[in-house]
Parts: sequence; C-alpha cells; structure tokens
Amino acid sequence: MSGIITRRAVLTTGALGAGLVLSGCDKIAEQPGFRKILFSGEKINQGLQRALSARTALAPEFRPDQMSPIFRTNGNRNPNTPDYNAMAGVQFAGWKLQVGGLVTRPLAISLAQLRAMPARTQITRHDCVEGWSAIGKWRGPLLGSILKLAGVRDTARFVVFTCADLMGGQPYYESIDLIDAFHPQTILALALNDAPLDVGHGAPVRLRVERQLGYKQAKYIMKIDAVASLDGIGKGKGGYWEDAIGYDWYAGI
Repeated sequence: MSGIITRRAVLTTGALGAGLVLSGCDKIAEQPGFRKILFSGEKINQGLQRALSARTALAPEFRPDQMSPIFRTNGNRNPNTPDYNAMAGVQFAGWKLQVGGLVTRPLAISLAQLRAMPARTQITRHDCVEGWSAIGKWRGPLLGSILKLAGVRDTARFVVFTCADLMGGQPYYESIDLIDAFHPQTILALALNDAPLDVGHGAPVRLRVERQLGYKQAKYIMKIDAVASLDGIGKGKGGYWEDAIGYDWYAGI
C-alpha cells in the first residue's frame, strides 16, 4: 500500500537501522537483543502513529450488511472457574465491576447499572494477531464515562483490566493508556450483534478499543484500576501476552 506508513514498516525501519531484517527472521526475533531493539522501536512507532493522526481519529465503521456471518471467538472461550461458573449460572446477577486505583470515588457497578448507562453502538472490524478478521456490532457504555464517574486522578497514566479467566493460575490482565481509554470508540461492550455477550465472547463485559489488535480487547472483565505506571503489573510490560511471549504493548492498527 504505497503512501501509507504502516506499523510494520516503522518497526522494520527501526530494525534495519540496527542491521536486522524482520521479514521471516523468527530465529533472530527470539534473540534477547533483538527484542530489546523491537521494544524500543515500539515506543517510536507509538509516537509516530499518534503524531500522524489526530488523537481522536476513529477506526472505520461499517454498514449492517457488511457484518460477518460468523464472529469467531478470540483468546479463552470460557474461564471455567468455580467462581465464574457460579456467576454465569445466575446470569451474572451478583457480578459487580470494581473500579479503583488512582480514583477519587471507587465504584462497584452492577450489570443492570451498566446496561442502564448511555451506550454507544458501533460496527467495527476485529483484527486478530493470528491473521483473521471479523466485522461485528458492539454496544456498551463508554469506558471514559465510567472513568469520569470514578474521578481519575491527575497522577494516573494507564488503565489496567483484571479478568475472570486464569492464565498460569493468575487472573488474565491487560492495559491501555488514558488516551485510548477516553477515545470515543473505546467501550465496555455488553452486547454483540444485538444479543447479550455470550461466554465465548467475554460475558458479562469486555473491552473494545477499536484502534488496536484483538489481544488488547480484554474479556471477562472483573476489575479496572487506574495506575501511574505499569512497573508493578505482571512483569512490567502491561499485559499477559506482552509479558509471556513479547507481544507489543501498543498494538495499534
């Protein structure tokens, strides 16, 4: 695509400057030195992407007739823990979303309260890091509206999501910065294609941050915390897959 500066092109340019070629070099990519260069390049890419587009630039939205006939699940399909199964068994009647960290008013919001909040509906494309895409219709309150209710402190820079599914015995986690948290298309989705979220797609609530890849769209959200730094989150890279296998923290598309 001539004339378009892509995320991959930025990373490749940074790697070439260090004498490395990205395409097809899996063995090189496994080298610790390569990963150090890659992560430093990611920060450059993040800054370039945001410098080249308005901070409130919207991801493409689609018509109803463009929706995919099947919307595949990504990541875990069912937390299948005793606690989660008990909540799902009563349609999440006792579930509450905890909002805390660097906020002035910690919240505990029920599913009924979330459903009563003003909501945004958007038909967007989900791009999975595994190479597939699907277009679906999502509905839910703006994450920014919930953060405003909680009163995010000036010292906060990131929002961390803790989920019901377990990875290695610990709750799955993911994070975004406040720029994406307050983006007008970043929602806590309660419905997909006009139906309440099912278990496979992240019930009772999942994140939709539409300008990033699918692994950033945390499912089964239990808790949201505003934090000043990612240093104390997992291994410090901001998310489970980022820590486990080196996925980029900023997965912009």
